[in-house]
Amino acid sequence: QVQLVESGGGLVQAGVSLRLSCAASGRTFITYAMGWFRQAPGKDRMFVAAIDRRGSNTFYEDSVKCRFTISRDNAKNTVYLQMNSLNSEDTAVYYCAAQVAYGQSMYTRSYDYDYWGQGTQVTVSS
Repeated sequence: QVQLVESGGGLVQAGVSLRLSCAASGRTFITYAMGWFRQAPGKDRMFVAAIDRRGSNTFYEDSVKCRFTISRDNAKNTVYLQMNSLNSEDTAVYYCAAQVAYGQSMYTRSYDYDYWGQGTQVTVSS
């Protein structure tokens, strides 16, 4: 198993940047493809970004594609989500997720992931 702990959330003003981190412990981090999801109040958990095991490939939800960057440091067992030009629609609890993967596989559906962090709140004030 792998345990995931997110950090870096907070209350920020529109237009600023924020970087979320997700630290993993347990089995070998490079075994896992990673993803970020978010859940706004009253809404379903939605895909944000995904990255393959080695960080060679990434994929984004359309609304964040030009503003957010997912990356990972396998030496530090950590995946990041750099968020730029934040707006009020980015307000949500952000979750990282992990799934054992092979090759360059990535996953965009929440039910593809077996392991989840507890989430970190991001609130963007306009």
